[in-house]
Amino acid sequence: MRPLPSSPAEELALLERELIWLDTRRVQLLRRRSWLKAALRAQSAGGWQPPQGATGGWAHAPAAHPAPAVPSGSATGGPGAQHVLLILGGLLLAVAAIAFTLFSWGELGIAGRSVVLAGVTAGALGAPVLLLRRGLGATAESVGAVALLLTVLDAYALHAAVLPEADGAGYPAFASGVLAAGWTAYGVGVGRLRLPLPAAVVAGQFPLVLGAWAAGGSALVIGWALLVTAAGSVVVAARVPGLAVRATAWSGAGVTWAGGLLIGLGESVSASGPLDAAAPGALLLGAAAVALRAVWRAPREMAVTGGVVAGLAAVAGVGGVLRTEVPWSWAVVVYLVCGAVLAPVARIVVVPRPVRGGVLGAAAGVTGVAVLAVLPSAAATLLGPAAVLTGLWAGVPGGTRELAAGAGAWPDALSVPVVLLVAAVLLGAVYASLVQEGREPAGWTGAAGAGAVGLVSAAVPVLLVSAAVAYATALVVDLLLVAGLLAAAVAVRRVPAAAGATGLWCAVAVAAHAGLLALAAEPATYAVFGLLLVLFAASAARSQEAVARSLTLVLSVVCALVVASAAGASLELGAPRTAVLVLVVPAAVVVLGLWVRTPAVVVPLEAGAGFAAVVALGLAVTDGAYLSLVLALCGVLAAATAVRPERRPGAGYLAAGLFATATWVRLVSAGVTHPEAYTLPVSVIACAVGLLRRRTDPEASSWTAYGPGLGVTLGPSLLALWSDPHWQRPLLLGAAALAVTVTGAVRRLQAPLLLGGGTLALVALHELAPHVAQVFDALPRWSVPALAGLLLLALGATYEQRLRDARRLREHLGRMR
Repeated sequence: MRPLPSSPAEELALLERELIWLDTRRVQLLRRRSWLKAALRAQSAGGWQPPQGATGGWAHAPAAHPAPAVPSGSATGGPGAQHVLLILGGLLLAVAAIAFTLFSWGELGIAGRSVVLAGVTAGALGAPVLLLRRGLGATAESVGAVALLLTVLDAYALHAAVLPEADGAGYPAFASGVLAAGWTAYGVGVGRLRLPLPAAVVAGQFPLVLGAWAAGGSALVIGWALLVTAAGSVVVAARVPGLAVRATAWSGAGVTWAGGLLIGLGESVSASGPLDAAAPGALLLGAAAVALRAVWRAPREMAVTGGVVAGLAAVAGVGGVLRTEVPWSWAVVVYLVCGAVLAPVARIVVVPRPVRGGVLGAAAGVTGVAVLAVLPSAAATLLGPAAVLTGLWAGVPGGTRELAAGAGAWPDALSVPVVLLVAAVLLGAVYASLVQEGREPAGWTGAAGAGAVGLVSAAVPVLLVSAAVAYATALVVDLLLVAGLLAAAVAVRRVPAAAGATGLWCAVAVAAHAGLLALAAEPATYAVFGLLLVLFAASAARSQEAVARSLTLVLSVVCALVVASAAGASLELGAPRTAVLVLVVPAAVVVLGLWVRTPAVVVPLEAGAGFAAVVALGLAVTDGAYLSLVLALCGVLAAATAVRPERRPGAGYLAAGLFATATWVRLVSAGVTHPEAYTLPVSVIACAVGLLRRRTDPEASSWTAYGPGLGVTLGPSLLALWSDPHWQRPLLLGAAALAVTVTGAVRRLQAPLLLGGGTLALVALHELAPHVAQVFDALPRWSVPALAGLLLLALGATYEQRLRDARRLREHLGRMR
């Protein structure tokens, strides 16, 4: 026995193969029938002989087993060719019917018209029955399609000839209803035709809508007509068998349901009072009910989608009535609360689980849209205190709203923080519910907890500004919120990772908000940034996470930097002198690094100290003397850092560079035109010390031994060279650089070779620059790109050789000390 198909697709493929075999077998039997007729005629004519070219006897009859499938384009023809011919025939009949109706109808009298209508329609409707009895299913389908088209043309002809006074919308409503009923009866009566019932479903989408339009109904009446039509289509799709019928019914239901929903939304938004919004609200609730009925037993994906659209329709219906009683600024709150009411649906066991998930998705969507709607206003409110940067320590304001007023950032009502707080409560409830169900605090569960933390962190500062609370109260609340968020961030064993990370970054944001508020008054600046320093340092001491510890350590250094800068401003030292005071912060970090010696702690502290040093340099850049002092002090701190073995190479080079730069800056600021008088003795002493070190430690690098001493003289001399019009300095500096270069090459010392060679190249460039400029002025303009092109071609032709030379040079330099 042939196994039963396991799916509709397999069953459909099996039926197609059987139909192809039946058509092929029919062709074989017709050939055998023709052969037998020829044999009978030959026998009656006087002795039977097999006709020429025919196969004789039953022994030679065509095989009865299934023949292979015949392609549609073969000579014998097949189902594909048959369908093409039938479709073309049906189209030609349809064109002929349309032409007859449009051009020849008026030439017949009323009797002739009646006879033609009755005869043609009856014949077209009855022909498929006879064709089906003879097994001509495809032909019956084509004739049936033509018959359905004729009924539509008959309805049109009846209106044009007999009922021309009928209403423009009323007659189509009546005709579509009659056609739907007639096609339904015809499809049920014939049974085996596939087109009448889907056509009846299509025709059934119009009677109520067109009837409401013809009756002069309002938009809501038309919306209800669409909704009732959608409900009827849903019933047909759920109860009537047949894939074509169900697909057509679902499509029609979707279109009419969407039309009714859009009408309800438009009327609800434009309503001016509760009574005006009640009728659209009822229409939207009806749309929600139809959507739920449609997906109650549907597959998972369809059920979830239906639950989402049903929940959104219900929120729009109820919220549209309630929002008419509140100002527009609170309309978002109303819709958000209506969305929150959908959450208990998840506890109703009678509702299918996918539908419950869709309804919860609708609630989440409403919450997300509400938060996005108020997010711009919340961001403007949080950034409003940044206006205080244009007037530091301008005085204690009466309230936080006065600080935000400089940027025009506060909202007109308390609706923004209310939306954020309600959304935070909803996400917190979702998180608690999921944890009670045994879910791990990760994934969507952790995201819900993190979202609740973030929304609360944003809502509190926005509420402080919107409510215009007292200045001191706002600072205290912000600091308490920062402390709570930091405590949650470092409690990694009791708080999910997502919520802890969100709490950490939210603490940074709230601390920034509090710091901006504090900059409005001098005492508040010291108090707030001092407390923030303590909070961040305590969090760093308790934190077990590397990211949290590093971030809090850097922020503690930044807070100390603000306090030091504020002290300079309080003492009226000015920016250059304040730079020296700011260096207290990196000095304390260096001392702490010598004591702690833990890389996980020292590295973030050094990063913060480096930032503080850069700030000090920026403050002192306007005064050469103080800039030199700051550079020298930074060199001292770098040298102190180099005491630690793991920091010795990098910090040592940095200290040498800072000392040399401090020397150059001091000479420039003092107006010295002959810096060699100051730098040359230092260079001699430094190089002598380096020579002694090389003798005691042959492995010491030449950069450590001779780099600082050579750089102290060569750098300032090069700077003075470019502003010196005389020839003595270039000559002496070039000779000294040549001697240093030769010494480095002979003694295989990297630092003298590179420093001397670089200085010598710059001196040569300085001397040749005027002559090169004259040459370029004398040359035509096209010669420069031509020479550049030739140079590139030469480099390209010898690229491999140049690459090998560069590698050898690098290896040679690498072997030097």
